[in-house]
Amino acid sequence: MSDPTTVTATTNTTPQSCVSVQCDCNTMWSLVQQFSYLRLADETGDFKSKLVKDYAVRARRIAATYARFYLEQEKGCDSAKKGRFYWMALGAFASKTVACTLEAWQVRTQATLVSKKTKEGLGKGNFWLFCDISGWHLYYCLYPGTFDTCVGARNAESYVPAVKAQMKSLPWSAEALPKIKNMAVSKEIREGFAKVKEFEQEGDAGERPRIQMKHLIAVANHEQGVILQPLIYDDKDFVYWIETQRSAWVNWASPNLELVFSHACSTERADLTSVAPEETKLEDLKSRMKWIGQAAERFHKLMQTQKSYMEGELASISSWVQLADK
Repeated sequence: MSDPTTVTATTNTTPQSCVSVQCDCNTMWSLVQQFSYLRLADETGDFKSKLVKDYAVRARRIAATYARFYLEQEKGCDSAKKGRFYWMALGAFASKTVACTLEAWQVRTQATLVSKKTKEGLGKGNFWLFCDISGWHLYYCLYPGTFDTCVGARNAESYVPAVKAQMKSLPWSAEALPKIKNMAVSKEIREGFAKVKEFEQEGDAGERPRIQMKHLIAVANHEQGVILQPLIYDDKDFVYWIETQRSAWVNWASPNLELVFSHACSTERADLTSVAPEETKLEDLKSRMKWIGQAAERFHKLMQTQKSYMEGELASISSWVQLADK
């Protein structure tokens, strides 16, 4: 059977003639999935690309992509609907924070002298979350008319052969794909995109912030509970190093657990920082979500009261989209 992404047509003399192609959901998802890989890869020539190696560079390109989705700069986006992908704005700051953590001397020293488990866990979680989350948003932008029809069909095991093979060659794929159920749709994703539609249809600007926040929380629940919890936080070795870093005698050698709403890694402005409560246990979903909820509230307030500043920072982050590998 031929590859469903390839069509053979007989040439003719009719100007501007077309060939009709019927794509099924698996083919559509296969086409969309290529985006996440190519965004994190550099061209090597002859229509080939190579995944960038540096985890922090990947995290910054991911942050840039999230910012571009919020700013409606990706293919298929609509500037008139800016604000509908609200989680993407928060996700941009979060992925930037992952990059900053990976670049921190504490994590680099630990990876060199003690264990690479923290570095690997952060890199793996951020990478596969992006493979998952970018696909839902890109499909919705490019093919909104078939999103509801195909949203339940996404399955990495059902991609066309070439894309399926590529997915299996990606870092941590053998471990990651089963844990995240081959990127199948979750009730949280359905809820999040229902709120995207509600935002698009809401004529009252005063109601839109409420819708945005509900969308953000739904997607955050997917991010944390469906992807990151089984993928990295249920990993006993990863949790061991998190617990070790939390102990008093090594706490000084751990990066600050905070989310900074700036393109920079740090700021002196307290209003731009969400610091995790001391009792936060990252490996515990409920504990982690409590802090994420607080960070989301801080983010939401800033987006309502300092929107120009926040979108300016997101624009700065968006410039990292082709950041050079190290």
